[in-house]
Amino acid sequence: QVQLVESGGGLVQPGGSLRLSCVVSGATVSTSRMAWYRQTPEKQREWIATITIDGFTTTADSFKGRFTGSRDNANNTIYLYMNNLKPEDTAVYYCNRVPEFFPSWGEGTTVTVSS
Repeated sequence: QVQLVESGGGLVQPGGSLRLSCVVSGATVSTSRMAWYRQTPEKQREWIATITIDGFTTTADSFKGRFTGSRDNANNTIYLYMNNLKPEDTAVYYCNRVPEFFPSWGEGTTVTVSS
């Protein structure tokens, strides 16, 4: 059974940075495209970025220049680097395989941007 465990969230001031991690167990990510999403109570799940098998990141326009991803296939882990964080980035962040999601999503990691 595939498990996704996101971590690295927390409380950060506006303008700050965070690195989120997503550790995958039960599957090998080296052969999968992986993506980051976020969700708030007010919004549907929002796509942030996709990390290709070779580590290239495609980022949604609204996050370009601030967010980027990477992967560590040896450790079955993907990352999301977030810079210049804004209060509107407050959300729960998730990872999953794309285009075919793993059936079970992780619990996500909560990012709160506030002074």
